[in-house]
Amino acid sequence: MGVTQVGIIGCGTMGIGIAQLVLQKGYNVIIKEINQELLNKGLNGINKGLEKLCEKGKLKAEEKEHLLKQLKGTTNYSDLKECDVIIEAVFEDLKVKTEVFASLDEVCKKDAIFASNTSSLPISKLAACTSRKDKCIGLHFFNPVAVMPLVEVIKTIVTDNKVIQTVTDFVKSLGKIPILAKDNAGFIVNLLLTPYLLDAIRAVEKGVASIEDIDTAMKLGCNHPMGPLMLADLIGLDVLYNSTLIFFEEYKERRFASPPLLTKMVTLGFLGKKTGRGFYDWSDPNNVKPSNLEI
Repeated sequence: MGVTQVGIIGCGTMGIGIAQLVLQKGYNVIIKEINQELLNKGLNGINKGLEKLCEKGKLKAEEKEHLLKQLKGTTNYSDLKECDVIIEAVFEDLKVKTEVFASLDEVCKKDAIFASNTSSLPISKLAACTSRKDKCIGLHFFNPVAVMPLVEVIKTIVTDNKVIQTVTDFVKSLGKIPILAKDNAGFIVNLLLTPYLLDAIRAVEKGVASIEDIDTAMKLGCNHPMGPLMLADLIGLDVLYNSTLIFFEEYKERRFASPPLLTKMVTLGFLGKKTGRGFYDWSDPNNVKPSNLEI
């Protein structure tokens, strides 16, 4: 089950990052978006990413041009029909992702492998809407794709062993380190990370310490690169909140439930860095400081 042509669905941050990585490792890439405007934005993002490598002397101009010739953009699922592996990297919503898998199933060759970059949704539910349940798998890349070395490979109870081996070899060919996880909500990383982030938010609610001191404690006490509250802001508080809904539905454990403070912040539109305010005030990127939250 060799891989030569790879499809990417979605031109968001993750889709662009995965597409550029796969392209740089010598594969032919077809990237799809729902309309031409978003597609152009994505293709431009990949071009800029390659241009930065040229500026840093990590890529020659002629190499960049060669890579771009291996890249194709489309708004039609039918253009992905000959892809060997297709990686879905659209919005973290089960309905949206199942629609993508079902649409791909109608047009792609029978031995094509469908992979999802979901960070929390069950792969089984995506596979169930296809006629190739044994060829569906999770490939969870981490942001930023170019820097983070890990990829979680998520198998369901029916995933073919040959498919697992193919995608594991594919991940290694990208210079990444694959780890195999079963199809439970959160897989490995987010299963452990999410309760940690939620406990930090509960500590803020209880007045255990200030936002800044909680983050400083975990940075210096545990040698983490950043504290849990700043990390939550960078992930997106809405993304974290949506994850709690998925995790709590599966596990029914309090540690996965959204703290009231998180729910309130998301309701009011304080989503972290993306909106300029979360646990930190991001309005001045050169002077990020803790938000003044009335709790």
